[in-house]
Amino acid sequence: MIEWWQILLITLYACYQILDEITILSSAGSPVFAGFITGLIMGDLTTGLSIGGSMQLMILGVGTFGGASRIDANSGVILATVFSISANMAPELALTSIAVPVAALMVYTDILGRMTNVFFAHRIDENIQKFEYHKISVNYLLGALPWMLSRGLPIFLALVFGGPLVERLVEAMQTGFLKVIADGLTVAGGVLPALGFAILLRYLPTKRHIAYLLFAFAMTAIFLTLFTNVAAVGNAVNSLLPSPLGNSFNSIPMLAMATIGLSFAYLAYQRELSTSQQTSASEVRKDVQVSATGEIEDDEL
Repeated sequence: MIEWWQILLITLYACYQILDEITILSSAGSPVFAGFITGLIMGDLTTGLSIGGSMQLMILGVGTFGGASRIDANSGVILATVFSISANMAPELALTSIAVPVAALMVYTDILGRMTNVFFAHRIDENIQKFEYHKISVNYLLGALPWMLSRGLPIFLALVFGGPLVERLVEAMQTGFLKVIADGLTVAGGVLPALGFAILLRYLPTKRHIAYLLFAFAMTAIFLTLFTNVAAVGNAVNSLLPSPLGNSFNSIPMLAMATIGLSFAYLAYQRELSTSQQTSASEVRKDVQVSATGEIEDDEL
């Protein structure tokens, strides 16, 4: 059961996240943040971060250029997290059965919000022609309304009226005739993050930096195997002691692997920067004209 105050807070966040995504850019309009906020409101951070992180990985290589619309991953994460927690649905199943379809359907509300926003843009043009500069700020702020309603209104209606439908759907997927489909969707939910990585690698200069990719993959595999075995042995020995140490041996933290990746990225960046500077210096030397007496005649050096 979703409380009224939860619906209110989630709707307000849905209205804010699109404004943050197109103006403020504080990362509060990202799928992982949407999962965090929604999970915090619903009282289950683990589920929220799981769905948000999976959707974040899925759209790593998906972007928008100019006025093009893309899937609204944030709205999909919000509804998937809410119904996963309230209906006791597996996060992987909620990701594929709710988050992805909702994210695709919200493209139409995104287009509607863009088209409605043009009305305020034309009003600003008229204000400029009539030298009514004090009205520009008003119309600019009013232009935020279509964006907010394009996300907040569908999510509000889904939270208010969609609960019973989702509960019946979950029941059919867990014990009814849709269980086979649900099992397949659960497997697909685990594959979607890998799909996001594949799309991202398609657009990154992977061929030029293939050595870093292979080396990082090998290091990750080796460290995961090493630390997993060490953690298993440490926990087993700790359980056999008359007085256990009281702490558990954890596997390698992802923060450590991210730091290693950041180090290699920084090395690659420094190498590219050095190459670019050398190329620029050589081009400058070629453009300089020297006279017979050794005097530089080009004044642009």
